Amino acid sequence: MGDDSYFAATLCGRLLRKVSKGEFYEAYLQGTQSALDVQLRRVIAKLFDELVSAKDTLQLERNELLTTLLIAIIDVDARQGEVICIGDGVVCIDGELTEYDQDNQPDYLAYHLTEDFARWYPTIKQKISIGHFHDISLSTDGILSFVDAADHAERELMSERLFHYLLVDDTERGNENGFVKKLHRIKMDWNLIHSDDLGIIRVTFK
Repeated sequence: MGDDSYFAATLCGRLLRKVSKGEFYEAYLQGTQSALDVQLRRVIAKLFDELVSAKDTLQLERNELLTTLLIAIIDVDARQGEVICIGDGVVCIDGELTEYDQDNQPDYLAYHLTEDFARWYPTIKQKISIGHFHDISLSTDGILSFVDAADHAERELMSERLFHYLLVDDTERGNENGFVKKLHRIKMDWNLIHSDDLGIIRVTFK
């Protein structure tokens, strides 16, 4: 929906890396660890401020900052986590899918940069608290966009199989090019291609 959406995604990625490093060093120096939901709120708040600053400094229009945000804060020892989805996306926890689809009108973070963060943040409904898990995947809504490579007709009957293959299946576990190989296999063997940007992050303790 945005202009140069790759730019917004890259910018948010770089800013999140900056925020995450700052959070790590701050926790290390203090020798304390906040609750996961507190950490998540703090990360989003800092990203919010960084985006406001970038918008003003670079004189960016709102449409230049539209991007999906899927963020998980994970305690690797307790195997617990907090997940937030701002926009459309799919979260898969131990094989259980949660699909966020806002009828092609995602409520992006950029729409709220002129608002008061403390008032806006509690209104976000797309959050998941995870008690204990072994496997989690976060995916943009590009995973919902697979179509027939020949005639581009939608293939909804393949959705469940695609979800399992990309978000649950372990055949390429440990291979840094595993997702690329899977996408190639989907194209060659199933004759399907994704028609929207697709990004997937997976963390497994198996």
